[in-house]
Amino acid sequence: MTSRTGAAPRIDLHTHSTASDGTLTPAELVRAAAQAGLDVLAITDHDTTAGWAPAVGALPPGLRLVRGAELSCRWSGTEPAVPLHLLAYLFDPDHPELVAELARVRAAREHRGERIVALLRADGIDVSWPDILAGAGGGTVGRPHIAQALIRIGLVGSTREAFGPDWLGERYRLPKDDIDVFRAIRLVRSAGGVPVFAHPRATRRGRVVPDELIAELAAAGLAGLEADHEDHSPAERAHVRALAADLGLFVTGSSDFHGTHKTVQLGEFSTGVEAYERIVAEGVTEVASG
Repeated sequence: MTSRTGAAPRIDLHTHSTASDGTLTPAELVRAAAQAGLDVLAITDHDTTAGWAPAVGALPPGLRLVRGAELSCRWSGTEPAVPLHLLAYLFDPDHPELVAELARVRAAREHRGERIVALLRADGIDVSWPDILAGAGGGTVGRPHIAQALIRIGLVGSTREAFGPDWLGERYRLPKDDIDVFRAIRLVRSAGGVPVFAHPRATRRGRVVPDELIAELAAAGLAGLEADHEDHSPAERAHVRALAADLGLFVTGSSDFHGTHKTVQLGEFSTGVEAYERIVAEGVTEVASG
């Protein structure tokens, strides 16, 4: 594979649109990716494939689109359970079991959001659940939408501050009913998709799972690890690469772009061609080309 310019291809395999908690519509996202000089973009909204069709419909010439999703998962090997995210690429969006599970998680995410808003209001914080739903625009509701409400009323200055311990990171953080990570891998594989563990060593986000669990996930069908990510320190990136090599997994790099919800830009981290080609070879859904 070569890029449009003849240089090494620029491949970003983790981005979000307004179908979940990004600030660009799917159409705007693919246009922004082309303007940023990307050759391959993955759309990986939280627990939904709703952005796939509009992204494909607006795909600029020369840009390839990997259709995916970021699944909200948990590992219950410790108490409380550790939340984690699984990137799923090129799976069948009509697989009945996976469709049902994603619908359940979206409903759980919305219920959690409503409960968080109730806690905020009980403390005298004037946020409105209907306004937050309207701000989500029909996309999967997440804590970033609540963060935006806190920013609008001037209580925090940024999404990062909103996710701090005084707010959504701890004081007003509630669990939701995520997918058991082993079940998630089975579902993605049965739907013909390729599962990759998102930011597996991001200690700045909270607790991380042990390497022994990742080895078990690899035996269960995990295909890769996301190494290059803004929430990984250089030492954490090196650790992930070494672990992937030991387990025979490929590594990816990506921006985890959310538009103005984050400062990271499209293409800030990228995936190598070999890993991308392995995903394409294993996935059941074809890459869309503009």
